[in-house]
Amino acid sequence: MRLPNIKSFIFSLATIAGIFSSATFAQQNVGLPIIELKTGIYRIQAELADTPKTREVGLMNRTNMPSNSGMLFIFEQKAGHCFWMNNTKIPLSIAFIADDGKIVNIEEMQAETTNNHCPKAAVRYALEMNKQWFSERVIVPGMSIQGLPKK
Repeated sequence: MRLPNIKSFIFSLATIAGIFSSATFAQQNVGLPIIELKTGIYRIQAELADTPKTREVGLMNRTNMPSNSGMLFIFEQKAGHCFWMNNTKIPLSIAFIADDGKIVNIEEMQAETTNNHCPKAAVRYALEMNKQWFSERVIVPGMSIQGLPKK
């Protein structure tokens, strides 16, 4: 009997773990439309939270999110829409975005907290990504997010 090569075995385990992780994320996203956004050279697969219920639930109770995935919150009216992280298991960054696509401000949010994170100006859009996603890519206020749906 021949034993498998340890590198092949580890690669196989990592592949299986990745498939289950993606499948778990996909199961959590059932029913939400996904659009592609772009900022600089980066493409983002963003779930749309554009109803009161989907905005209320957001990314609550999820345990992971792929690197270039996020959630775009769309509101009917421009306002100071604030966010908190109650029942949210993963730390996130949030970019508050003006109607023209320019990032107004970016906030870092800790998991399982009730601190308010608010835009510095009235906005209709907010994009949540994994914590430090924006800073690791040197995406700062004033830069644009392209592909925002018009409502």
